[in-house]
Amino acid sequence: MDITGRLIKILPEMRGESQRGPWVRGGFVIETEDTYPRQVAFTLFGEDRLAMLQSLVMNAPVVVTFSPESREYQERWYTDLRCIRVVPFAGAASAAAQPAAPAAAPVAQPAAAQPAAAPQPFASQPADGDDDLPF
Repeated sequence: MDITGRLIKILPEMRGESQRGPWVRGGFVIETEDTYPRQVAFTLFGEDRLAMLQSLVMNAPVVVTFSPESREYQERWYTDLRCIRVVPFAGAASAAAQPAAPAAAPVAQPAAAQPAAAPQPFASQPADGDDDLPF
């Protein structure tokens, strides 16, 4: 899954030792730029994944590829958003760097998007009662 947002915080690293050896965990928080912005926290495991954060700039737009995981512990569920990849959002930078393209020919709108024709007025009813209605 991918999500785009603005990097607002880098979380501190946590280090530890397990039966498999040493481990390192870190994370970061982004804020989406939707109608109702949301703050989303992601976790990173391993030195190689934490190194991805070094090239990012605070308050810059980023694209995050992640995998949601949930697990149960003592009859409670916990969800983790594990970051697979985080890169700067290239759309904003490339759009600003490119010169404006020449205007193309206007594109026809689909029929659903075109305004409806004005309704036709009803034909006038005969005033003498000759309208062949049963009532």
